[in-house]
Amino acid sequence: MRLLSSALTPYLHNCIGFTLKRAASSGTMQINDPLNFWGGRRVDTRDVTGLEPVYEPATGRLLCQLQPCRAAQVEEAVSSAQSAFTQWSKMAGMDRARILLQSARLIEKRKEEIAEVEVVNNGKSITEARMDVDSARLCIEYFAGLATTMAGQHVQLPGGSFAYTRREPLGVCVGIGAWNYPFQIAAWKSAPALACGNSMVFKPSPVTPVSAVLLAEIYKQAGVPDGLFNVVQGAQETGTLLCQHPSVAKVSFTGSVATGKKIMEMASQGVKPVTLELGGKSPLIIFEDCDLENAIRGALMANFLSQGQVCSNGTRVFVHKSILPQFLKEVVRRTKAIRIGDPLLEDTRMGALVSKPHLHKVLGYVEQAKKEGARVLCGGELFTPADPKLKDGYYMTPCVLDNCTDDMTCVREEIFGPVMSVLTFETEDEVLRRANDTTMGLAAGVFTKDIQRAHRVIENLQAGSCFINNYNITPVEVPFGGYKTSGIGRENGQVTIEYYSQLKTVVVEMGNVESLF
Repeated sequence: MRLLSSALTPYLHNCIGFTLKRAASSGTMQINDPLNFWGGRRVDTRDVTGLEPVYEPATGRLLCQLQPCRAAQVEEAVSSAQSAFTQWSKMAGMDRARILLQSARLIEKRKEEIAEVEVVNNGKSITEARMDVDSARLCIEYFAGLATTMAGQHVQLPGGSFAYTRREPLGVCVGIGAWNYPFQIAAWKSAPALACGNSMVFKPSPVTPVSAVLLAEIYKQAGVPDGLFNVVQGAQETGTLLCQHPSVAKVSFTGSVATGKKIMEMASQGVKPVTLELGGKSPLIIFEDCDLENAIRGALMANFLSQGQVCSNGTRVFVHKSILPQFLKEVVRRTKAIRIGDPLLEDTRMGALVSKPHLHKVLGYVEQAKKEGARVLCGGELFTPADPKLKDGYYMTPCVLDNCTDDMTCVREEIFGPVMSVLTFETEDEVLRRANDTTMGLAAGVFTKDIQRAHRVIENLQAGSCFINNYNITPVEVPFGGYKTSGIGRENGQVTIEYYSQLKTVVVEMGNVESLF
């Protein structure tokens, strides 16, 4: 596998796990290591699986030639995970915790290197990429702490008999990641799985395949058994093979609602549990008594984080009629001031969208919004950075739409880009009804100084992850997930242990068997 990076790769010297060489002809970097990983090592499959191009979002140039896994490679990875599970599941929770904590320490030590790889792979700003690496590290630390707490219950029964329960691992788990948080999602899925004693085969998005293999190498360096965490590359075919594999005990997926439904259907054939973290069209409600400065900050965070490519984004911004002019004036001013460009520069706040097709899909939503009567207050256009090396990158200006109505396409469908749709309301009952008028229910937010109203509104919002006077805050200590078609199960928080383990009940008779026969 040959990886070529252009303007951004000089920053990637000495990156984890990658052999770097400078090409004399172009000044670019070359990476020659495979991105598949199982059995404790990188696996080169180019001779049997072919190659597929992956492009660098910031420059539009070829980033790597991906080696997708076919049936034989998936079989090898799952077999490797089965062998590792046998050893790992028998280890004491304390021993698993020590290894996971060492993994977290290695991530912290190599934070800058991982973040730079994530930037080149995904297009987001280096500032955000560092935050993602921190989130991954904290997640692993958190579940390392829970690895020692997997315990059952003792129940006293009549006559001195008793029963007890055991919480046991599931086996080989599959994680399927999305392209917006490649490294973080790999950690969010693997940390609870490994803490519970499972092994994992992880499939990154084929759009962002590079960084998950770094986590695999870090786990190995920390001391996990070979095969405990494996990375297989590929698209729908590879995902289908994993979901339908008879030796896979569970599937955890992050991505679109449509794909989530297909995964659930495939998993149901083997009666396999699933965790689905799917799409959202989340409401952000700004009442007239809010702290307007914080509400504006929250709206910007709710729409433009990671170029708007966040499933929980509060893209339907409901603003009370009495403060709408002030809100729009300041939001537009600040949106226009967002610095777009080279995502590895410290002062960049918005990098490139993840791919050329996705960029044009988002721009198409803006055009459709205009046709349906929405007004573009700013943005929604292609953007070309001043640096000529970035001229073919996938950039657009962040967009604010007003004059929006509930029936518009931009308000009904998940755009997954930097497009804020502003709507107005007058009463609490009205905005609650409109906020809940969606098939999805991932997140929701409220800005108000009235604490009673805040809790009252949150109670009635149909969403799994809610925020009061903030937005898009996802501490690893609390569960994250959605209602309705936004998913099943939760990521993070103590409850996740239940999604990566199974309960065994044991009844112990201390007397004689009372038989009817």
